[in-house]
Amino acid sequence: MDLTTLFCDVDDCVSYFKKESITKIEHACKKYYRAPKLSESEIMTICILFHQSNYRNFKSFYLEYVIKQLSSFFPNLVSYNRFIELKSSSLAILAAYLTSKFDKATGISYIDSTPIQVCKPKRMARNKTFKHIGKKGKSTIGCFFGFKLHLIINERGGLLSVKVTTANTDDRTPVPNMIKNIFGKLFGDKGYISKKLSANLLEKGVYLITGIKKNMQNKLLLLKDKILLRKRSIIETVNDQLNNISQIEHSRHRSVHNFMVNLLCGLIAYTLQPKKPSITGINDKLLINT
Repeated sequence: MDLTTLFCDVDDCVSYFKKESITKIEHACKKYYRAPKLSESEIMTICILFHQSNYRNFKSFYLEYVIKQLSSFFPNLVSYNRFIELKSSSLAILAAYLTSKFDKATGISYIDSTPIQVCKPKRMARNKTFKHIGKKGKSTIGCFFGFKLHLIINERGGLLSVKVTTANTDDRTPVPNMIKNIFGKLFGDKGYISKKLSANLLEKGVYLITGIKKNMQNKLLLLKDKILLRKRSIIETVNDQLNNISQIEHSRHRSVHNFMVNLLCGLIAYTLQPKKPSITGINDKLLINT
């Protein structure tokens, strides 16, 4: 998606979702309010554009690329420090925009979680920004401090549901709240094994399928379910792209609100990718009535 198309799409979303009451409440909470030169649409577009670029540092991106090369598109650009202050104002609309970019459920879904570190492990005890919010957790990368991002995608790599929890949250806890628009079969790793969870999801029309542990009794699965379960690596590929291409994680946050803006913009940038990871090479007959 080019810059003009992206801005028009974002601006349409801002016009649709923005409510005057929210703005009035935000302004009433501040003793002094200065109207920004940049519109919320422009702020959102610049933030999303960063996650679509090859830059790994937002300050360099803003000073070296936006100000020097995009000034004709954004004539009212502000200083870098002022822009950082303005980023959090678009948080609510970014969440709405992300929701509007969710894909449709197809009956085949994959679920997984990925750690979101907010600082390096050696600075866990000294982190002040997330001192009372972030938690210590453990994953395949080892111990980390921060949060978990829980994702549900379809076989085309499209996002269906997203939830952020603290790092010490069990992967199974947020699942019931994430399947409101999901149906059919949901494939997950061994971390989602739970009779109670399976029964709960089955009542809502979702059949949870996971691998089994070594000490568990083997269970019979249809051939098509076995094949689709083996394709669960698709969501791990999505997690890898979110971290390495969309840059949803970095360890230099100085604000909780801007942390969420960074995360949401990274997810939005992924949804706007022209090509996403998808399952190919499966006989269509195997997917009938799944």
